[in-house]
Amino acid sequence: MRDNSYSSTHPPLPPTTEDLRVSWLRLLRSRRVGVSTFWRLLSEHKHVDAALEALPQVAKDAGVNRYRICPMDVAQAEVEAGHACGARLVCWGDYDYPSALSHLPDAPPLLWVRGGTAVLRRPMVALVGARNASSLGTRMARALSRGLGEAGFVVVSGLARGVDTAAHIETVKTGTVAVMAGGVDVMYPAENGQLARDILDQDGALVSEQPIGMQPQARHFPVRNRIVSGMARAVVVVEAAAKSGSLITARTALDQGRDVMAVPGHPMDARASGCNFLIRDGAVLVRNVEDIIEALAPVEEAAPELPLEPANPQAVIPAGVPQTRSLRETADLHRQILDRLGPSPVAEDQLTRDLGASAAQMAPALTDLELEGRVHRQPGGLLSLAPRAGSARIS
Repeated sequence: MRDNSYSSTHPPLPPTTEDLRVSWLRLLRSRRVGVSTFWRLLSEHKHVDAALEALPQVAKDAGVNRYRICPMDVAQAEVEAGHACGARLVCWGDYDYPSALSHLPDAPPLLWVRGGTAVLRRPMVALVGARNASSLGTRMARALSRGLGEAGFVVVSGLARGVDTAAHIETVKTGTVAVMAGGVDVMYPAENGQLARDILDQDGALVSEQPIGMQPQARHFPVRNRIVSGMARAVVVVEAAAKSGSLITARTALDQGRDVMAVPGHPMDARASGCNFLIRDGAVLVRNVEDIIEALAPVEEAAPELPLEPANPQAVIPAGVPQTRSLRETADLHRQILDRLGPSPVAEDQLTRDLGASAAQMAPALTDLELEGRVHRQPGGLLSLAPRAGSARIS
C-alpha cells in the first residue's frame, strides 16, 4: 500500500534545487538502476538522498557485493556537459515536462532537452514508419505531418531515416520533437545533423533520457520508442515491416492507452505488412489527415498540464511496480521469468499460469525485461528469450 503521508522535511517533487537535480541524476545513473527501480526507491525511502544511502544495501540483498553508487563528480560532469551543448535537464513534474508522458508508470525521471521547451507542452501526435520508405510512403508521411501541423498538433518522431525524417522536415516550422536514442548531442544518423539544427533553429526540441555523449546502441531504440508514443495522444504508422521498431512503438502505444492508426499498403509490399496487420487487429485506418483528426478529441480538449508543484507529490509518483512488492521480490520474479523462457515462443497467459502470478504482477515485469532487451515479444501474445540475454538485474 502506498503511504500518502508527506512530511514537511521532505522537499517537494520535482526537485527544486540544483543539488537535488544532481542527486536524482546520481540515483538514475547508478549501476543497475533502471526507471522502475528509481521510482520504487524514491517511493520507499521518500527522499532521494535516503534512497542513495540505502542503495548499496539494496544491491547487496539482491546478490551484488561491493556496490558503489554513481559518484558526485560523474553526475556533475554530465550536468556540465549538458549545459555546454545547450541542453537543459527537465525533471519529472517540472512545468516543461510533457504532461502525457508524466502519467506513464515508467515515465523517465529526467529528460535532456535541447531547443524550445514550449513545444513540449502542446498536444502531440507521433508519426513513425519504415527507414527504407518508398516514394509513396514518404509523400504520405509529409502530407499527414503537414496537415497535423496545420491543425495545431506537434509531430513527434525519432529522427531516423525515411518516414521519421519526412515527418520532421514537414513540421519544422509548425512544431516538431525528435526523441533521440542516444544523447541529445549525438546526431544519429549523422546525415540528419542539418535537420536537427533546423529543428533547434525553429524552437523545436531534441529530447533524450540517455546521458550526454551516449552513442546509441540497439537496446536504446525500444526504450526510446516508449517515449515517442508516451508523449503523444496517438501513434500513426506509415509503412512498417512485420518485424520492425515501428510495430514495437505501436504495441507500446497500445499498452499506454494511446490510439494507434495505420496507413494501409499493398499486400505484396513487405514494407506495408506491419500496417496491414495493425489495421486487421483494430487500428484506425488512415487515408488522409482528416481520418486522424476525426479520431482525436479537439486540441482544446487536451489533458491539463501537470502542475509545477503538486499539493501531494508523494501521492502521484509513478507506480510502475506494485508497492506491495519489494525490490528483492521483483528481482526474483524477473529471474523466474527468464528461467522459464527459451528460444521457443511461449504464450504470455501460459507463462503467467506456470509462475502462479497475476497479470498485474507480470505486466510491469515483462515490460521491464522487454525494454532491457532480454525478452522478445512476438505477434499473438507470444514471448521468448531475447538473444544474448544476460543475468537478472536489480530492476
